[in-house]
Amino acid sequence: MATTPIKAGHPFTDPLKLTAHALTGNPAFTPAVPFHFDHRETKPTTSEAADTRNRFRLCMAQLLCRETHGIANTSDCSDAPANGTLADHKGLFMLVVMKANASPDDVQAVCQKVESLGLRAHPIPGAQRTAIGITGNRGEVDPGTFEALDCVQEVIRVSKPYKLVSREIKEEDTVIRFPDWDATIGGKEVAVIAGPCGVESREQAFAAAGRVAKAGARFFRGGAYKPRTSPYAFQGLGELGLQILAEVRDRFGLLIVTEAVDQESLALVDQYADVIQIGARNMQNFSLLKRAGRARKPVLLKRGMSATLEEFLMAAEYIMSEGNYNVVLCERGVRTFADHTRNTLDLSVVPAVQRLSHLPIIVDPSHGTGKRNKVTPLSRAAVAVGADGLIIEVHPDPDHALSDGNQSLYPDQFDSLMVEVRQIAQVLGRTIAEPVANPVGRRHAGAAAD
Repeated sequence: MATTPIKAGHPFTDPLKLTAHALTGNPAFTPAVPFHFDHRETKPTTSEAADTRNRFRLCMAQLLCRETHGIANTSDCSDAPANGTLADHKGLFMLVVMKANASPDDVQAVCQKVESLGLRAHPIPGAQRTAIGITGNRGEVDPGTFEALDCVQEVIRVSKPYKLVSREIKEEDTVIRFPDWDATIGGKEVAVIAGPCGVESREQAFAAAGRVAKAGARFFRGGAYKPRTSPYAFQGLGELGLQILAEVRDRFGLLIVTEAVDQESLALVDQYADVIQIGARNMQNFSLLKRAGRARKPVLLKRGMSATLEEFLMAAEYIMSEGNYNVVLCERGVRTFADHTRNTLDLSVVPAVQRLSHLPIIVDPSHGTGKRNKVTPLSRAAVAVGADGLIIEVHPDPDHALSDGNQSLYPDQFDSLMVEVRQIAQVLGRTIAEPVANPVGRRHAGAAAD
């Protein structure tokens, strides 16, 4: 039972993601040649051991739904634990770390030993050694069963595997990248997402897009589907709005961020947009989060109006557990007793998230305050506190906007905001894109540089 390396030219370039993707049973994955082991006699270094554990946890979180709940397809995890924490499952969850000089026959022998106990073995090739993940629901297994084998380095019982958002799994910051674009979220450049609350017409969207693109925004926001408190309020243009957003991308060179409100709309948003937004009202809509986790696009997850930090991160965990590791967190304010703002913008959550998680976090000062005159000051503060981006509402005619006009900036105000936050970012050793006369021309700048 030989294990295999990444096939040259495979679309996945991150070995961790590739391993997890391959082990979920995707028929598109066809390895080319046998995996070659490193026949060293030396003990594993600390970094090697950490790499093995990280690889295992990332892969096994994907597999647990299928293997321990008897689910044939990881896209259907409705029988998983209701609270979404894999650590609560009573089944076995163990990692066998092979020695560096273990041969393919050794790995096969351990796998056969695992299966003889009625459990499931999952070989996970590493850079220097192979690990074997074990899942099952047959109760306790004595680690000594495997530790006694000469080819086994150690056996690790993984008590808290459901930590894909955590820095325990990945120490370096995650940077969200987009094929054929040089824009990123989470890197040195502070991402700026700007546009109207809702797409009202082609003319309105184009007017807003032209101004925010020239000011330096890389992303365009605009709702085609609008969850509103009142059933009589403007609900968005639906697929027509998505088609207008696609035109905005082609004409102005802006990546599109727009919200999905249910599973039906998520399928369309996945088709048209570059980033799928999950709004505050849906932060704990677990079926929608899992569906977003199976989407092809990055997901921007807004914090719920009364969500704690732990609940916020656990919502992101739902998305990542389904295989989508491109998640952006967004602080948009929480509901408190304060009545001088629409919400209370919790900027303290930015460093708190960055201490616990590798995921990028951006700030929404428009919804966080609900008042136009507070958007620029809170944008300055968000960049100063270390946010990886801003998402700001800008409307060509806020006084006649169909939604959230009171918190939408005039284009001239957005121009001034960009000048101010650019100066703050520079002090912190970060950047914000400069104004451009031809936004479309910068789309392939990063690809050309490569």
